[in-house]
Amino acid sequence: MLPVIHSHTEHEVMLIRSLPSVDDILAGQLAPSSIAMYRRDVAAYNAWVKSEGIDALNPRALDAWRDHLAMHTDLSPNTINRMLAAVKRLVREASRRKVIDASLKVEFDQVPGVKVKSLKSRLKHHSRTRIAPDDMRRLCETPDTRTLVGKRDAALLATLASSGVRASELATLTVGQIVKKGRGYQLQVCGKTDTEYRDAALSREAYDLIMQWIAARPVMSQHVFTSFAGRGLRATDQPLSETGVWKIVTGYAEQCHLAHIKPHDFRRFVGTQLAAKDIRKAQVALGHKSIEITARHYVLDELEVGLTDHLY
Repeated sequence: MLPVIHSHTEHEVMLIRSLPSVDDILAGQLAPSSIAMYRRDVAAYNAWVKSEGIDALNPRALDAWRDHLAMHTDLSPNTINRMLAAVKRLVREASRRKVIDASLKVEFDQVPGVKVKSLKSRLKHHSRTRIAPDDMRRLCETPDTRTLVGKRDAALLATLASSGVRASELATLTVGQIVKKGRGYQLQVCGKTDTEYRDAALSREAYDLIMQWIAARPVMSQHVFTSFAGRGLRATDQPLSETGVWKIVTGYAEQCHLAHIKPHDFRRFVGTQLAAKDIRKAQVALGHKSIEITARHYVLDELEVGLTDHLY
């Protein structure tokens, strides 16, 4: 049962407040995709406290929301903790800007998250899917390059498979971000955690496929991967959305009978393959500030069959 932290007297109803606007408080501090996620999580919190008649700026409301998410939803513990962290971040920033009382920052920060171990049954078993090199080759060669859509999709898959860029970075990639380096080419991308552009790898195969796609495309656009519209698949000069990238990847994965493949699994593929040679190179290629992040989340080693044969 949730703790009773309010009454419905007329005086207390007047004190019920929502959290400040995410866009007002966090503007200019995070990438648009991160802002959108904060906006969604904070909106969920505001909606819940409003339905319960609770003041959103009461730290005990965050305690109650955490308990509600743990007991009455099937959200994973990582998702719950992310949602709680979004509320705490907004309160900290609002406190720093003196939009709300400074003492609230300390009280909200003291609200603990849920323990992953206690809700481990909710963890997604396929949140990280390892792609073998043979499967990646098969997947990248699935698009029919005799068609315009196939040319674009072949270039898109090869770019993901050789660069390890995020779906958001791929969707917004422009022709100007492809740069020649020595005998090869690289991408200059700026991800959600980057403060400036960084170099990302690009295979010669991917570069050639990009050039073939751009040469065949009947419209001019600064964006590399543009969308199609209408039933006749009319080429446009507008960039693909992250959702569009997701649909392309999952669609071809299904054709190859590869389950649970997502765009981010291409990033893990690059990390895993490079780490087999030098994990430092994997860290640099993926643009991670910490090598521990690379090792923990982007190197998917499998237990080799027969590994313990003939140990004794």
